[in-house]
Amino acid sequence: MANLKEIQRKISSVKNTQKTTRAMKLVSSAKLKRTEELARQSKVYAAKITEMINEIAANISKDGESLDNIYFREIKNPKIVDIVFVTADKGLCGGFNSQTIKRVRTLLDEFGERGVKVRLRAIGKKGISYFKFNNVEMLQKIEGLSASPTYEKAAEFINETVEDYIKGNTDRVIIIHNGYVNMITQEIREEQAVPVDASMIPTDAVSSSELEIEPDDDDTLLEALVKRYLEYTMYYALIDSLAAEHSSRMQAMESATNNARDMVKTLSVKYNKARQEAITTELIEIISGVESMK
Repeated sequence: MANLKEIQRKISSVKNTQKTTRAMKLVSSAKLKRTEELARQSKVYAAKITEMINEIAANISKDGESLDNIYFREIKNPKIVDIVFVTADKGLCGGFNSQTIKRVRTLLDEFGERGVKVRLRAIGKKGISYFKFNNVEMLQKIEGLSASPTYEKAAEFINETVEDYIKGNTDRVIIIHNGYVNMITQEIREEQAVPVDASMIPTDAVSSSELEIEPDDDDTLLEALVKRYLEYTMYYALIDSLAAEHSSRMQAMESATNNARDMVKTLSVKYNKARQEAITTELIEIISGVESMK
């Protein structure tokens, strides 16, 4: 009977775990729907800013001026590169965090082989814990932002990084995060924040907007837009990462729930067999006792 009680205890424990994982899946599903809509709105806004930046930059180039703006000055052989990476503050989301960390490690090795110094700016408890455990120095780290991203905090974080770039303390800033594709797919996204890639600007494009800018205002407006663009790039990366996190956690919890259900079935079969064996043993003992009394 001790064995039967032990199996019953295991079945009860697994069922409780199954209830928890099912509830976590439902919570992540609800959060994902809200984050998806927020990501969509942020992406549209960022795309509009990018369009305006391209138009102003193209306008400067058409006037015979080179795009000699600090935000667009590409250094072919950078000596210092800042990597901003986003991970989750919580676990139980499959390989979501490990994929981002793996990409960061790959870049650390690649830049290291070229003699480039890399400074890490970490967002998210999981990434911070990993690199701290492996004794990798981090220039900047913040927890809580990836779980509850706000535009103000995202702007504050990236502005500090861009300020270092403007002062010449770093030659390039790269943002890495695990992004949302759909309910079952996430992908690593890597974007060079600064310098802005001037090669993407269509210098021969015909403007379709009604934007009217005085020539003397081009540089001022361009810098203001680039600043806002970088802030929204950071904010969108956080929102996109959060959506991917909820998506990954949904899959992980669904898999855990299914595994728990299968384990309950296996344990139930084991319990029934053990119970049958116990009953058979008792019957044999009773029959043997009756036979010995004859």
